[in-house]
Amino acid sequence: MELKQYWQIIWKRAWIPALLLVVVAAASLLTGQTPAPTYSTTMRFNVGVKPQEVPDQYTYDSYYAWLSSEYLADDLSAIVSSGAFAADVNRRLAEMGSQAQLPPGSIGGVTIAEKQHRILRLNLSWGNEAELAEIAQAIVTVMQQDSPKYLTQLGTPGALISVIDPPSPPTPNPPSLTQRLNLPVRLLLALVAGLALTFLLDYLDDSVRGRADLEALGVSVLAEVPKGRR
Repeated sequence: MELKQYWQIIWKRAWIPALLLVVVAAASLLTGQTPAPTYSTTMRFNVGVKPQEVPDQYTYDSYYAWLSSEYLADDLSAIVSSGAFAADVNRRLAEMGSQAQLPPGSIGGVTIAEKQHRILRLNLSWGNEAELAEIAQAIVTVMQQDSPKYLTQLGTPGALISVIDPPSPPTPNPPSLTQRLNLPVRLLLALVAGLALTFLLDYLDDSVRGRADLEALGVSVLAEVPKGRR
């Protein structure tokens, strides 16, 4: 079958894919719900272990302290996603007079930790801009004032955690890739379904529409009346 014949089949019933596109677009726009906005902020901490100083003697303690700091940053990246850390953050929020509270088990979805050597970076996401700023400040307080409790559990009571970059101003998060592609994917599927239905109806249609149809049935065509010019 030539490409011209494919186009004729589509053009004959072009209203089918067009109608499906209109229906899907209208249904998506009418029933689709705009997702609630979310905001994000970032902060960075430096994790360090103070080396032991031995007067008039060279040791490799500085190297081991640097190496221990890296391992400690790894451990802290897991601690900031724990329930105990979330409880300390909620306690600090209550002391600040904030109405924000982290639901149980949600700290892992709110806080994403990234570690690079001795630098621990925390990315926070929340649905309220003002509450996000309060949560970020509470996390800074926990990291600075409550960290000895966690450091002792990790066997490094003499470690230090300092703020490199304070929490950045909350910024709106852009729509996710799924949200941006939702409507285009639906329209593409509607177009494919419409074209498939068009070819199916043409396949099931046994009417004779031209000379080629008769010849396909084995009928000899002696003459053909040309279409009149309009």
